[in-house]
Amino acid sequence: MKVFLTYGTTEGQTAKIADVVADVLRDRGHEITMVDVKDARGAIPDGYDGIVLGASIHMGKHDKHVVELARKNHQMLARVPSAFFSVSLAAHGDPPEAEGYVEHFEQETGWRPGTVGIFGGALLYTQYGFVKRHMMKKIASDKPGSLDTDISRDHVYTEWDGVRRFAEGFAAQLEQATAPTG
Repeated sequence: MKVFLTYGTTEGQTAKIADVVADVLRDRGHEITMVDVKDARGAIPDGYDGIVLGASIHMGKHDKHVVELARKNHQMLARVPSAFFSVSLAAHGDPPEAEGYVEHFEQETGWRPGTVGIFGGALLYTQYGFVKRHMMKKIASDKPGSLDTDISRDHVYTEWDGVRRFAEGFAAQLEQATAPTG
């Protein structure tokens, strides 16, 4: 099967998650085209058996390019097996908030993905400038879920086994949808 996987990332964690999803799908024998959403130019090309979109949350919103891509292409997304994954710090300590982000995304785009994954992101303190590092420390200290405030190192909250289970689940959905009947 041919799968189109596109993602929107700000600091790189969503791209790392997309890499793991792509690896799992490749291991299952699928051909993956992986594209940063900014390079997708608002379109999902024809000819794919399945589609995966991923987006990170920043300032309470999913990546605007992924939202626009899903909005413009929601009919195509509804025709083939499709999946969506959302990446946020809320996924680590506030599941209702993380689920609310996905519900808002679905309302905003008109697309109801067949498979949804919600994954924790990362606090990459060592990569932030002085102001952002201290702003993110303050945000982390105010959020539920025991986010780390040690700014001397990075903290990754992605549960990689969960990412692999999401990709396996999508692969099973894809394979079932395209299996011969009768």
